[in-house]
Parts: sequence; C-alpha cells; structure tokens
Amino acid sequence: MNRARRGRIVATLGPASRAPGMVKQLAQAGVDVFRLNFSHGSHDDHAAALKAVRGAELALQRPLGVLADLQGPKLRLGRFADVEISIKPGHTMRFDLDPTPGDATRVQMPHPEIFKALRKGMLLLLDDGRVRLRVGERTDEWADVTVESGSKLSDRKGVAVPEAVIPVSALTPKDREDLAFALRIGVDWVALSFVQKAEDMAELKRLVNGQAACLAKIEKPQALADLGAIMDYSDGVMVARGDLGVELDPEEVPVAQKMIIRAARQRGIPVIVATQMLESMTSSPAPTRAEASDVANAVYEGADALMLSAETASGDYPLESVGIMSRIIERVEKDPLWPSLMDAEHAGMDDIDADALVAAARKAAEAQSTACIVVFTSLGGTARRMSRERPLQPVLALTPNPNTARRLALVWGLETRLGKDPASLEDVTDLAVESAVKFELAQPGQRILVLAGTPFGAPGAANLLRLAHAPAKAAKRSRKT
Repeated sequence: MNRARRGRIVATLGPASRAPGMVKQLAQAGVDVFRLNFSHGSHDDHAAALKAVRGAELALQRPLGVLADLQGPKLRLGRFADVEISIKPGHTMRFDLDPTPGDATRVQMPHPEIFKALRKGMLLLLDDGRVRLRVGERTDEWADVTVESGSKLSDRKGVAVPEAVIPVSALTPKDREDLAFALRIGVDWVALSFVQKAEDMAELKRLVNGQAACLAKIEKPQALADLGAIMDYSDGVMVARGDLGVELDPEEVPVAQKMIIRAARQRGIPVIVATQMLESMTSSPAPTRAEASDVANAVYEGADALMLSAETASGDYPLESVGIMSRIIERVEKDPLWPSLMDAEHAGMDDIDADALVAAARKAAEAQSTACIVVFTSLGGTARRMSRERPLQPVLALTPNPNTARRLALVWGLETRLGKDPASLEDVTDLAVESAVKFELAQPGQRILVLAGTPFGAPGAANLLRLAHAPAKAAKRSRKT
C-alpha cells in the first residue's frame, strides 16, 4: 500500500479504535504511526493495542510505527472542602503545602519545587489557562496570589508557571514504569512530555539506550528557549500545541509552530504537529473550514506528520477523521505552489560525503524521467537525509531491519519496506530496480536513482550513487550508467 502523499498521519488509539479490526481499517485509511497515550488506559490496554498494530502490519505488508507518549509531570492544586469555589478578578488567596481541604482563602499546592521557583510578580496559570493569577509575597512554603481573570476553581486543576523553569524531572516514577513497559513490549518511538531543557531528553536517551527513537514534545516556553540543545538529544520533535497554547499568548503559538518545524527540517529530524487538528470531528462527521485550513497550513510548512488525538481515540468518527486528513494532505501536495515551497528551504550540508551525495541525488531526481529514488539504509540515517532534502519523487527506503522500517514510518516522503542487504555493486542496482517495480514506484523503462553505502550491511553514511533503468522486459538485470 503506497501512499499518494508525502506527509504522514499519527493516530491515537483508545476505546474507540484499539480493537484489531478497527486498527487495520485505520491503517488502510491512511495511518502511518499509532500513538499509545500513557496518560490514559492500562498497560494491558496498550499491550493489546500494540499487538493489533503488529497484526495490521502483517496483513498489509507495510511497516507501521508505534509511539508511546509518556504522561510527564502533572502539577496540580490540592482539594477544596466544597469541591469548587467562586472567584473574580482581585480575589486574593494563599497556596501552601498544608493538605487540609481548601476554601476561598487558601488551598494546598503540593509542589515545594514550584514555591522555590516562584518570584514576586510572576504569572500562574490554572485550569488550562482559564484562571490567571499573579504572585505576591512568597516563601519556599507558601505564596499569596491575586486573581487577574477567572470565575471558579475546583479540585486538582493543573498549574502552569510559564515564566520559570521548575526543578523537576520530566520523568516521574509513573513515567519510568511506563517507559520500561513500553520498551518491553517493543514500541518504536517514545515521546517525553513537558520537556524544559536538554537534560530532560538526555536522561530519556540514557534510559532508552537505543531500544526506541526518542521524541521531545515542545509544550513549554522554556523548551523554546533551549530548542537547539534539546534537538541535539532528540530523534524527533512534536509541536504540542495544547499545553504550549496554555503558557503562550495565542498569537505566539503559530509563530512557535513555524520556528519548531523550521528547526527540525534543518536538522533532518521528523516533526509532528499535534492537538486540535480536526477536534470537531470527535462528534461531527466533517471538520470545520478553519480546521481544514489548519491541517493544510502544517502541510505547506513542511511538517513530517500530523496527529489525531481524541478524534481517533474516543471520537465517533475515527475512520472519517483519518480519511479527511489524508485527503487534505493529498490536495495540498497537488497545489502547483507546494513544490516551490518545499524547494525554497534546504538544510545546510555538513562537510561530509553523504550530504553531498544526497544533495546530488535530489538534484538529479528533478529530471522528469526519474521515477523514484531507492535508498538502502541500515539504521535509517541515509533515508532521513534524503527526506530532509524534500525530493518530489517517491523515495523507497529499503532496510533489512524491522525496527528501522517502523521508525521511518514517521518520516516525510519515505515508502519504507523490508529488503535484504545487497551482496555486491551489481546487486545494489538489481535489487533497487526489482524493488521499485515490485512496489509499483517505477514502470519498465523508467529511470531510477540508487543511493547506498559500502561496505554493504554495515551502518554508515551513503557513499554510492547510481543511475539505473527498470528493464523494459521481464529480465532481472538492469542497465547501468
């Protein structure tokens, strides 16, 4: 099943979609990577969902990725004696460490680390930004706050401190248990929530130890300030617009989205745009016009993948949501303006042979007679380099490693398939031609560009670029130039 689009789709599995039959239908409708949200569901639920994905992969004979999304630290208020209190601008109260149920004058905030980070005049955001508070006097054990906006507060509402780095690990004890479980069942990607600094991703990389690819969710202003260093430890990033939109002013979120996408493209790591892409389809069979435009704009910006959350996890129209998202991506990629946008920005090349070779392959592929580019890759590095160049021809990434194939399912423009390592220079061309025809990416007589590295079967950068033609007859040997 080849995609008629380069952009990829990530879909969250949940009660509405984790049954094996539905997972297969979602993959047929266009899903490339399935997300397991560890903020919800049990380990048994996630294990069953992953098993269903592997079954769909086997049935469709196409690699499918699985992304484990860790919950991350949740900073919350304590409880109120009456569950909820009324507030208004100007209302003052105290947050403290006392676990006694609160009232209109005080309530527990069971996070000493927040009190240590607070300074007079700082902004606090509660309940996804619905309540804005300003910090007055404070110590390491309490803080007086004044309401700037909001009408009510209830138990266990989330707390955000956009103007401070909170000295907490991005990996809670629950996250560590979930991570160990996710690696044990064999997920392909692990996403870390509420990343604030590069050290958060460094810790995740150390724990994962190569068993999966690591993705940073950018949803804190502090992460934007340290974005380059965070990406140094990341195999991919996510523009997590939900929480990012809580801590940033609304007009800043689109700018941040473009900045993150641009930075990821420059580095050649996949970037996902997430949250409220088609949210109305949770309960409606069609999206709003604004949602369709939002999806389209992310495609125009060159994002590798777009993500569906509640739309597929718990919504009434999971298949329709995937189908419409796929149609929007395909339509944008047919726009005559779209190729020039993809060609307008290419990453700067490092001074290595592989980058020069990949750039040459993209340039050579611009000839109209080129049907596709075939990339042999062991760990995925050459294929990601090729994707970074945003070639408009199909790219067939052949790898003998199932883990590599599944991780590359997230990457823009790649049709990844399992294939054996070539045994010789002649075998490189023959395997490339046969695979391109087999997977219907080239017709007999069409030109194919082949990118590989020697020695064959060993991880390393590409150092071989060949031009071949699919045989006009059934013969297996290809004509090389």
